[in-house]
Amino acid sequence: MVDKQRIIPLIVATALFMENMDSTVIATSLPAIAADIGTSPLTLKLAITSYLLSLAVFIPASGWTADRFGARMVFAIAVGVFMVGSVGCALSTSVTDFVFARILQGMGGAMMTPVGRLVLLRSVDKSALVNAMAWVTVPALIGPVIGPPLGGFITTYATWHWIFLINIPIGLLGIFMALKFIDPIKSDEREPFDLYGMVLAGLGLAGIAFGLSVAGLNLLPWSIVAALVAGGAISMTLYVIHARRTGSPVLDFSLLNLPTLRAAVLGGFLFRLGIGALPFLLPLLMQIGFGLSPFHSGLVTFGSSLGAMGMKTLAARIIRTFGFRNLMTVNAIISAFFLGVCALFTVTTPLLIILVILVVGGFFRSLEFTAINTVAYADVESAQMSRATTLVSVNQQLAVSAGVAVGAASVETTMWLSHVSELNATVFMPAFVVVALTSAASSWFFWQMPADAGHEISGRKAVEIASRKGAGKGAAQAAVKAATEDTQDVRDQRLG
Repeated sequence: MVDKQRIIPLIVATALFMENMDSTVIATSLPAIAADIGTSPLTLKLAITSYLLSLAVFIPASGWTADRFGARMVFAIAVGVFMVGSVGCALSTSVTDFVFARILQGMGGAMMTPVGRLVLLRSVDKSALVNAMAWVTVPALIGPVIGPPLGGFITTYATWHWIFLINIPIGLLGIFMALKFIDPIKSDEREPFDLYGMVLAGLGLAGIAFGLSVAGLNLLPWSIVAALVAGGAISMTLYVIHARRTGSPVLDFSLLNLPTLRAAVLGGFLFRLGIGALPFLLPLLMQIGFGLSPFHSGLVTFGSSLGAMGMKTLAARIIRTFGFRNLMTVNAIISAFFLGVCALFTVTTPLLIILVILVVGGFFRSLEFTAINTVAYADVESAQMSRATTLVSVNQQLAVSAGVAVGAASVETTMWLSHVSELNATVFMPAFVVVALTSAASSWFFWQMPADAGHEISGRKAVEIASRKGAGKGAAQAAVKAATEDTQDVRDQRLG
């Protein structure tokens, strides 16, 4: 049991790392890929947007699929589909081939993220969930940061094909480990598939996510972008009306009645929106504003990942000490502060100071992500877990797309107001302030949670009970151990 609680988060984290890295590593390699297959880098940006489009369309079906066929099997197949798409990308000789392969990758990725999180929730005891989520959160932060420099390194010293082929051994290992260590847990209740809702939600999410992503890439005129977002919003409105009339919606918004999940979704959206703009803004500032090469700017921005990795060993202890509500409220403001400090970076700022700020900021950001990802499921019943993971995954995808769009819009607005035609270091300052304030606003939603939110997961309630009895450290440890044994008993009964 103890071994599985350590191995399963690593299995899920490996798959998520593969997905997050792959989705960003392509950015710096687009010119080389475009030249090789005979097209322009601007045209090949369709590969990025097609991947995001595929994610948005297929994520809503992930929860029902996992319940119907088993989370372990769906997770393993999703990794396999992602690998096939990776091979397709490496073998592409035209834009059509490449875009189709990226869509296939997106189909696999749409299942890997929510189903991987579902596997984690159904396999790990609640008492160990904070540590497990800490491990899973790290690849989400590391992938977007090391992706661009890794892509540049591979393209420079090898060929761009290896960007996708390195997924193969990672994926094979992930499938083997998943089938060996993850229990085949299925849902006892098989609900009908909401095809009409899937179409409405897919079109709505695709329009919004695709529109926001294209806005960040400057690929289409703003009128078309606005039409995409507006069309997606209309489709999502129709879906909400439909969801109220069906008993098994693909996106169950009734779960937002749970205070902890509502705070994680609404507050988490604002927090991720601000933080999601960082991997977009910071490399541009380093490369265009400060004149660093893609590889060197990647080494600097990797500092935030170092802070994230340092957090994973302390997250459970910190959350147990302060509780989810207090920690998430204060830490959202602290994280936003370190994001806003990036606005003060100039070409004369020593790189060591920039690195220290990014490392410390990365620690607090990763701590907040871990808390958000964990408390979201504190009050979710086992039968609703697949719907909850689907809803959270959709929310995350939209937040990241919105973050890039807001960051890009802030930079372009500053250039327009300043009558500047080319990017320079000064036009990034307002953008960092805007996204930092957006992230800080999430603290209001976190403060709305009950004071004892997530105590069962963090172990804080057991410690408080022992402290009130005046039993000291030994009794507190005994209380935590008893709570752990209770959650293990529940899981054993569920496995039969």
